[in-house]
Amino acid sequence: MGTFPALTRSLGHHCIKKSRSFNFPNPHVYRNGHQYQTHRTLLILDSLSSESVRLRRLSDSDSGIVEVNLDRPAAKNSIGKEMLRGLRNAFETIESDVSAQVVLICSSVPKVFCAGADLKERKTMTPSEVQNFVNSLRSTFSLIEALNVPTVAVIEGAALGGGLEMALSCDLRICGEDAVLGLPETGLAIIPGAGGTQRLPRLVGKSLAKELIFTGRKIDGREAMSMGLVNYSVPAGEAHSKALEIAREIIQKGPIAIRMAKKAINEGLEIDLPSALELEEECYEQLLNTQDRLEGLAAFAEKRKPRYRGE
Repeated sequence: MGTFPALTRSLGHHCIKKSRSFNFPNPHVYRNGHQYQTHRTLLILDSLSSESVRLRRLSDSDSGIVEVNLDRPAAKNSIGKEMLRGLRNAFETIESDVSAQVVLICSSVPKVFCAGADLKERKTMTPSEVQNFVNSLRSTFSLIEALNVPTVAVIEGAALGGGLEMALSCDLRICGEDAVLGLPETGLAIIPGAGGTQRLPRLVGKSLAKELIFTGRKIDGREAMSMGLVNYSVPAGEAHSKALEIAREIIQKGPIAIRMAKKAINEGLEIDLPSALELEEECYEQLLNTQDRLEGLAAFAEKRKPRYRGE
């Protein structure tokens, strides 16, 4: 089976050197055929789903779309130790799945995306156990953020505390108009500890982020969209349909190009502009010798839809 080379996730403390520091020995997303790859991955996804986190690959023309479904109805999808293990296993599986092109994080529980951490479970933990849990939660959300394919949080209902922090680690967020979003941690005499104090201001700006975190105020989908917290706010119950619409647009594009675009944007924002432009050059260069680039040019000339293979 073909493998896609691991993308460098950090550029360190200095700019990229002109010696071409990236190593992409095999820039192929597929090699042995999409049908075989999809069948094998379906078996992997089924075997690694947990009771509270379920993986599902869509079928036919949507087979590049993978859904991570949160399914812990009795606890409103609050994240405890078992769910955290399920989330990490799910995203480690997707990370090694060379045929995944877009990931949707959804809820199987009506009117709730994720209520945050499981506070009942947390009451039984020692301070050191709490710290270890929060560290694991933070690293899991960082894994989601660093995933080399686009991720979309599909929010209906409550996305609070760690639930919103998980959504913040995604590339895109789509919510229902009556969704409830917030970081209420200061009301519990703690702070958002799984990335909220860092990702929220990068998304909505320092001043708005401080207001939301200092007050713990909850907002609906419309306000979230007006401040740039979500990409789309749609009528209640339609977030999943909108997410699918966007995912279907993405999977029509060149899969290696999408991965390179995400890398260039995410890593470029963490360094100075001259270094970021060098990173863009590196990412562009990785695409020049791909079969997909030639297919795109041929399809344009022949006035037909391109048939990208991730090669």
